[in-house]
Amino acid sequence: MTKYKQLPVQVRASFWFLICAFVQRGLSVMTTPIFTRLLTPQEYGQFSVFNSWLNVVTILVSLNLYAGVYMQGLVKFDREQATFSSSMQGLTVVLASGWTAGYLLFRTQVNQLLGLPTVQVLAMLVIIWAGAAFNFWSVAQRVAYRYRRLVSMTLLVTVSQPVVGIWLVVHAQDKVTARIVGLALVQLIAYVGFFFIQMRRGRRFFSARFWKYAICFNVPLLPHFLSQAVLFSSDRIMIDKMLGAGVAGIYTLASAISMLTTLFNDVLLQTLEPWMYQKIKAGRAGDISRVALPALGMIAAINIGFIAFAPELVAIFAPTSYLQAIWVMPPITMSVFFAFLYNFFVVFELYYEKTLFVTVATIAGAGLNLGLNFWLIPRLGFYAAGYTTLICYVAYALGHYLLMQRICRERLVGVRVYQPRRLLLIIGIFMSVGLLFLASYHWPLIRYGLIGVGILALFLTRRRLVTTVRDLIAVRQGDEAAE
Repeated sequence: MTKYKQLPVQVRASFWFLICAFVQRGLSVMTTPIFTRLLTPQEYGQFSVFNSWLNVVTILVSLNLYAGVYMQGLVKFDREQATFSSSMQGLTVVLASGWTAGYLLFRTQVNQLLGLPTVQVLAMLVIIWAGAAFNFWSVAQRVAYRYRRLVSMTLLVTVSQPVVGIWLVVHAQDKVTARIVGLALVQLIAYVGFFFIQMRRGRRFFSARFWKYAICFNVPLLPHFLSQAVLFSSDRIMIDKMLGAGVAGIYTLASAISMLTTLFNDVLLQTLEPWMYQKIKAGRAGDISRVALPALGMIAAINIGFIAFAPELVAIFAPTSYLQAIWVMPPITMSVFFAFLYNFFVVFELYYEKTLFVTVATIAGAGLNLGLNFWLIPRLGFYAAGYTTLICYVAYALGHYLLMQRICRERLVGVRVYQPRRLLLIIGIFMSVGLLFLASYHWPLIRYGLIGVGILALFLTRRRLVTTVRDLIAVRQGDEAAE
């Protein structure tokens, strides 16, 4: 406890954000079997349809302001953060109110389009607004490393949502609507206060300058956000349509386990993204690779660990009927690595407001994913979907790298942010080792031998690992040690 108290606040914040993320994901996994038993397959499918529409409608209603322009604005308008935050809250209220009014005028047509009743659509709009109010506050807390209230509120809502949902589902006749209304009630009660907190601090509901900046920045990104949704979920939808729900379930399990690695990605990005923005703003973009590339190596090692233990992980999460999931875990996990990598490039596009570049690259990736899935899944089965996802994310990262290079030539003359050879070395080793573990799944002794070699390699490079961790701590502290 003494050592913990001596840690810098930035390190403690990262630790608790990671714990919080694991608890959120863990509770989601643990409560799924409960709801699948309380709801019939048809009801559970209806709830899944609601969640699918929620992901899409959220982007349209809120413009994803808290996921795009907000972090950029907190850095760019660092002396007006409170005013910027309150004006973003005000803009979101106007957007949500406008969409709600439009829905009420055309609710019959919208209900037919979505396949949802009025109560569920209104609950969806409540969830979107309340979630946006919380997300604005949450991002501001993360940037300032104020983790106690954020972690407490996140855990409270994470526990309350399934508890309230279970109670409502048990006592309701329309169990799907009860589940949805439970989510809306918990978020409304828990999150509405954060809207008033930021409004009181900023005292600016409307700011023509900030509203114009946010709209011009994020509207071109809407196809990007929508295409990301397609890139993430189209494979499961197409497997379900082409091969059946059972096969889609196996693929979904593999995807869910592989996506656990995004927890580490998110924690590192929360550390690195604000720092990278600040380096670009200060004209010191050349410093980024000294921390970013070792961090990329750490993510590669974590993902290799998931690939190495894929058979054990599948056995823990599901019965033997799901064993085939191990064969698509490696390509999906590799896709997560490239999804992390692309953030090192896209930060330059966002900082210099080249949002059209981001949109074109994402649309191209989503289109490629749809085309490859449509062509290969009927011919090669659900295994093909894992590799089409990997191909698309590799192309996605490559496209953003080339766009970053173009921006650097125009804006940062003479500055080479990343060394291509070092990038290719990390990627090459990661891909080779990952495929080697995939090939060893039939021979456990060989796989365990490779795991032993990997542990030995980590031991021999422990000093470099310690240096990388120290550099990341220095980034969180905002000092110069990382340079």
